Amino acid sequence: MLMFLNGWRRFGKDRRGVTALEYGLIAGLIAVVIVTSVTALGTKLSAEFTNIAASL
Repeated sequence: MLMFLNGWRRFGKDRRGVTALEYGLIAGLIAVVIVTSVTALGTKLSAEFTNIAASL
């Protein structure tokens, strides 16, 4: 039982997993921002090309 508790204490002091989780959350947030901006930009470009084609 003592070995089990020591293992949990050691696991609780290890911060490598927390750092990896933070980097994962940051990368996910950046990906969401990129996808949102590219989608919005694509919609605007499509509308602009439609207007140009209609003018020609």
